[in-house]
Amino acid sequence: MADDVKIDRETMGRLAKALSFICGPENACTVAMKAAAETGTPADAKKARTLFLKLKPGDRGAALEMIKG
Repeated sequence: MADDVKIDRETMGRLAKALSFICGPENACTVAMKAAAETGTPADAKKARTLFLKLKPGDRGAALEMIKG
């Protein structure tokens, strides 16, 4: 995910589901992504994105692959 890429609420919701499977439902990134998908606020989206970028590259890649469908 490049720095200039923006993702919509629907995509964040799909990422939250993928991250729940990969990292677990209680993972901070999973929780933040779910909250961002539900609220759609810029602050929640920024927090989710920041945590997503801090994940291991393999976890990020796996989540992105899962939502490609």
